[in-house]
Amino acid sequence: MDLSNLKPAKGSTKEKKRLGRGQGSGRGGTSTRGHKGAQARSGAKRKIGFQGGQMPLARLVPKFGFKNMNRVEYCPVNLATLQKLADKGITVVTPEVLVENGVTHKKELVKILGRGELTAKLEVRAHAFSAKAKEVIEAAGGTCEKYETK
Repeated sequence: MDLSNLKPAKGSTKEKKRLGRGQGSGRGGTSTRGHKGAQARSGAKRKIGFQGGQMPLARLVPKFGFKNMNRVEYCPVNLATLQKLADKGITVVTPEVLVENGVTHKKELVKILGRGELTAKLEVRAHAFSAKAKEVIEAAGGTCEKYETK
């Protein structure tokens, strides 16, 4: 056996159907497209979601809910996370510091939430604070300052 007589295994490859090559081919005339109708024409394609004339599911299921276009999306940061940063020796927490330590992403707005415990005295700047978080930070001797974006 050598490279000059290699062939694919018997039955593993098929010839392509040659459509529309005359009546003698057995697939001339309509070329397996049937008679008339949109799918018999060239360039025919169905709309996305078309279900053969049946009422499409997207139209059948009613709309509901409401999307508030004025919603402000905050990235939540809990007190427990601030405590971990304090354990590393950080005393001033800003959105930039949170990005550097992999807590948030660059353009996210930060809201400090009250889950966990905080014993360290921290100076915290964020875009928003929950009432409990503000209370705990100030009870620990720290300060809360609303951070304004540039």
